[in-house]
Amino acid sequence: MTHSPNRHAHAPELRAAAQHLGRRRFLTVTGAAAALAFAVNLPGTAHAAELDAKKITEDPFTLGVASGDPQPGSVTLWTRLATRPYEPDSGLPRARVQLRWELAHDARFTRVARRGSVTAHPEFHHSVHVDVTGLDNDRPYFYRFRAGSWISPAGRTRTAPARNARISELRLGAVSCQAYHDGYFTAYKHLAEEDLDAVFHLGDYLYEYAVNAVGGARNYPDRVLPAHFNRETVTLEDYRLRYGLYKSDPDLRAAHAAHAFILTWDDHETENNYAGDIPENGVPPEEFLLRRAAAYRAYWENQPLRRPQRPAGADMHLYRRLHFGRLAQFDILDTRQYRSDQAYGDGWKVPGPESQDPARTLTGATQERWLLSGWKSSRARWNVVPQQVTFAQRRDVPTAAYKVSMDAWDGYSASRDRVLAGAEAAGIENLMVLTGDVHVGYAFDLKRDFNDPASPTVGTELVATSISSGKDGADKPGNWDNLTKANPHMKFYNGRRGYVNITLGEQQARADFRTVSAVTTPGAPITTAASFVTEAGSPGLKPA
Repeated sequence: MTHSPNRHAHAPELRAAAQHLGRRRFLTVTGAAAALAFAVNLPGTAHAAELDAKKITEDPFTLGVASGDPQPGSVTLWTRLATRPYEPDSGLPRARVQLRWELAHDARFTRVARRGSVTAHPEFHHSVHVDVTGLDNDRPYFYRFRAGSWISPAGRTRTAPARNARISELRLGAVSCQAYHDGYFTAYKHLAEEDLDAVFHLGDYLYEYAVNAVGGARNYPDRVLPAHFNRETVTLEDYRLRYGLYKSDPDLRAAHAAHAFILTWDDHETENNYAGDIPENGVPPEEFLLRRAAAYRAYWENQPLRRPQRPAGADMHLYRRLHFGRLAQFDILDTRQYRSDQAYGDGWKVPGPESQDPARTLTGATQERWLLSGWKSSRARWNVVPQQVTFAQRRDVPTAAYKVSMDAWDGYSASRDRVLAGAEAAGIENLMVLTGDVHVGYAFDLKRDFNDPASPTVGTELVATSISSGKDGADKPGNWDNLTKANPHMKFYNGRRGYVNITLGEQQARADFRTVSAVTTPGAPITTAASFVTEAGSPGLKPA
């Protein structure tokens, strides 16, 4: 897509910083350059005036509340003030606002466990992130915010168990890919009603593509969306507006209020199929890094992430590790920010020397070392890797002339081999990979050698279909026969929308693939398309 410089103008201080440093210098100090570009927008430097919250005359909590990254005795709370979320300034003046928050043991807030205040800075688009500590381990809590006389909706969250605690069960949800313009977020309405300890979002929380006046496939009969949504997101203002649109969806707000989310991104939070500092479109890298800096900042502003994840310009440390007692270790990956460029120009291609080059990486060397090192010290029953793109081999046809996706781990096969070898060397018996991206549900056995069906199974992969991307979908997509025949380690393939529920126990893990019949019309019921179990110490999926 060609972008108009007038419609997609980056903030002057961003452009000035990039021009001052020059292309080579900018690319060699990406983080420093972009951090400099954003420095004038950090709280404490602009000396914004303070707005008395009592003077806010419209509901500022239109985007709801959220919690995330639960740890033992701690959880992060989030909200963003927006009286008019479809406007660039969200309806608020450029002034800081004092909020109060409280976290209680009960939904009526009669037994308050913690309370405090926090400042919503205009430099962060009036978003707040509160890391609440000193809580009980493995306990549910309720939370809310106050701004003047306004009280936010209440959210429910849960802390993680102590690192060495023995817990018998952990209930999780896995979601991905929620294109607003492809349909309603009906699956989130059902997810909000599930009994879960946490939800993993595996990427594509929003899409950069234009959303027309009727919301694309939603085809609204009763509203008209502003024209500024009907363009691709490029600037910080564009991304902020798009989060305002997405988070105004009532089903998404309900899911956030019901469960703690643990998030990682994929490509569409910035731009389709970008690789590190290499864009999909033919713009100069330094221009793309301005866009990436804007996208990363807006992502931070709108998600319940902890302070270590706050971006520095075009860089953001999103990969991290969470523990839930002795039952599970979660290594949340970022396979987008550090990857090598896609081989053979991207797309589905015949694998060859370029895609199989050992120097190629999907995670970057530093993140790969962090992952393998973490496995060496793991004492968890289940080692789970929430990440973005399909990990298992996925041939498109059951013949010798097959192709694989250059954007997935198939396009970085040496990188995948190192990860699997690292898991085996660390003695990881119960490896589980959680994946999004592809808008279908898959269940795979992970093989030591995917080219040999008799090769040992070393783990499992559960791929969560999309919330809405791809529109209604079908139980058996057009390539169902080819993919199932070409990949004997594929145990399930379904093309409807929905999510996966995962129950981890001491003896086995269970996956329930939950789907809805339609997203282009609202209100579809939820059903279970298939269920599988894998036994602890004996990897391999079996129908439940």
